[in-house]
Amino acid sequence: MANLAVAEALPDILPPIRRRGPVRTFIARHPTLVLGAGLLLLLVLTAVLAPWLGTLDPGALAPARRLRPPSGNNWFGTDQLGRDIYSRVIYGTRASLMVGFGVSLLSSLVGLAIGLVSGFVRWSDGLIMRAMDGLMSIPPVLLAIALMTLSRGSMGNVILAITIAEIPRVSRLIRGVVLSLRDQPYVDAAIACGTRTPMIIFRHILPNTLAPMTVQATYICASAMILEAILSFVGAGTPPSIPSWGNIMAEGRALWQVKPYIVFFPALFLSTTVLAVNLLGDGLRDALDPRMVKGV
Repeated sequence: MANLAVAEALPDILPPIRRRGPVRTFIARHPTLVLGAGLLLLLVLTAVLAPWLGTLDPGALAPARRLRPPSGNNWFGTDQLGRDIYSRVIYGTRASLMVGFGVSLLSSLVGLAIGLVSGFVRWSDGLIMRAMDGLMSIPPVLLAIALMTLSRGSMGNVILAITIAEIPRVSRLIRGVVLSLRDQPYVDAAIACGTRTPMIIFRHILPNTLAPMTVQATYICASAMILEAILSFVGAGTPPSIPSWGNIMAEGRALWQVKPYIVFFPALFLSTTVLAVNLLGDGLRDALDPRMVKGV
């Protein structure tokens, strides 16, 4: 045993495996989700911290300083009434995010309830879906404008009008998911065991609809912010006393050719916000759908 030779260690052919932390792994797998969530979080912080970001009173009039270009005193310039555009754009973030999140939440909850009932209770499907088809036949902008003409301009009425226009899209999505689930063997087994319909919906159907509904909610949020800007731009949205990106662009459209900065900055913030929400939606779709995960 003492005369046995010991072989030399073989050289490493494969490079050593580098182990990354859970945060770096998540970022590498879902860069779109991280980028969208980061941009949206930055905008939410901007809305919350608006009074501490060097802003002035967004409604303060200063005729002596009207139509001044961007400078050190007024970063985004001033409008035709001398109001600071930077302050109005920063405070306008609150209006757009409030409308987007509010419409997304309300339309998702109502559309979820309608889609669950329509998809699982067969006798109600035709009646409910014909009503939803009737609402979807009207363009969302025209439907929202028509609803706003029946009430005075306010943030709550804008949210309600856009919510009614978005409910049919959520309900049809949920209905399609429920139709594919109600014939599954575990649903048939629950029915055979005598489980009541509400229990089947809440225990077996509802959990499988949350992922597609979450992704759809992000797209509705982006669409709602665009609709709010359109309504405010045509004078049917939030009142002029509430600074919103649509109101700012509407007030500066007559001076677009000579003072483009009045429209440019709110349009830039609106585009960035919509981009962030859409990136978040795409990232959630990839993360929640196993077939979309890269490397699988």
